[in-house]
Amino acid sequence: MKTISIALKDLQILFKDRGALFQLFILPLLFIMVFSGALSAIGGGSEEQVTLPNLGVIDLDGGEAAMFLINKIQEDGSYSVQSLTVSDVQSQLDENKVVAVLTVPAGFTGGVQGSMPVTLVITTGTNADPQIVDAMRLVVESIAADMTLESQIIASLQQMGDMQATAPEQFQVFSTERVLAQARSQFETAQVRPLIKIVQSVPQQEEQEETPDLSLSAVPGFTILFVFLTGQTTARSIYDEKKVGSFRRLAAAPINKVQLLAGKILPNFIIALIQIAVIFAFGAFGLKAMGLTPLPIGRAPIGAILVAILLALCSTAFGILIAGLARTENQIGGISTLLLWGMGLLGGCLVPLFILERFIGPFAMIVPHYWANKALDDLLIRGLGLADNYLSLVMLGVFSLIFFAVGLWRFDFER
Repeated sequence: MKTISIALKDLQILFKDRGALFQLFILPLLFIMVFSGALSAIGGGSEEQVTLPNLGVIDLDGGEAAMFLINKIQEDGSYSVQSLTVSDVQSQLDENKVVAVLTVPAGFTGGVQGSMPVTLVITTGTNADPQIVDAMRLVVESIAADMTLESQIIASLQQMGDMQATAPEQFQVFSTERVLAQARSQFETAQVRPLIKIVQSVPQQEEQEETPDLSLSAVPGFTILFVFLTGQTTARSIYDEKKVGSFRRLAAAPINKVQLLAGKILPNFIIALIQIAVIFAFGAFGLKAMGLTPLPIGRAPIGAILVAILLALCSTAFGILIAGLARTENQIGGISTLLLWGMGLLGGCLVPLFILERFIGPFAMIVPHYWANKALDDLLIRGLGLADNYLSLVMLGVFSLIFFAVGLWRFDFER
């Protein structure tokens, strides 16, 4: 009960300090907005859409064969087919809205079905890429060749049927209509299940890890940085009470040192959890409302909560360490600035961790910020599970124990 009373008193004092509230809750959101916008512009998370070259088509025939040809070009998927009129051709080519125009002449269907020569015309602009035009021509020629072969086979079968019609009835095993229907069925089957397939083999290359969206790293990074800054608030609170003598009176009261220190630790732990909740909520909903990439908290909610608890605990332990090492207000400010910002930079709070590791390698592992960043990146950005992050969680617990042990060893209860 005495521990709760001490904690409530410290919380009331903290919530009256507008400067501290600004530093704990507003400042990290401002950093996240600026860095998320900048990193999103640099490494944009959205995939670049591939724009297909435009092929204009003038259909002067309107028959079955013309429609078949146009549909096959669309099904190929290499080009975006646009229907044009004769009057549109020159303007479309001059303005580079299409790279070429395919003209299907009148009588195309009749010519194909009657095995009569027909001519397809491809018109290109002066600035057209020759490689794109050649590839387009090969696609059209391939489809036209298939249509020509099919038409010639059908015509041959038709001629054979006409010749067989003059033979005695006992020799007419199959009717012309049945033979033609069977041939057309075979053509359709060949389109779906070709007799010969071509498979391109590419030498296996070393798989490269997919680069995460740079903007997503801003939320975990600044969350960790500013949560650890609450350790400075704990140390300063203890120093202020020692300065006015209230801490000595608390130490002389009928309360043991564990309860006393727990009462000073609990507010920092609660504030750190609230701080993480506010920043994560902003990262998930605020960034989305601003048109930026939101933090996918729903990907691993249990893991995020566990990391948040360990992060708040480690920050609290670090505050006790600062209070145990520092003896003056200047020392608190100096130690906090040097250690907290230095560890934040080294641990990947200001530079995305996957970039930082390329330059300093395993050196970043000596600070708890690295393990907290790694855990959140793996859980929320890369989609890994808790089982893949047990080492990060263990290391956060180890750092917490070290900070608590050294802080208690150096803590002065008498002054």
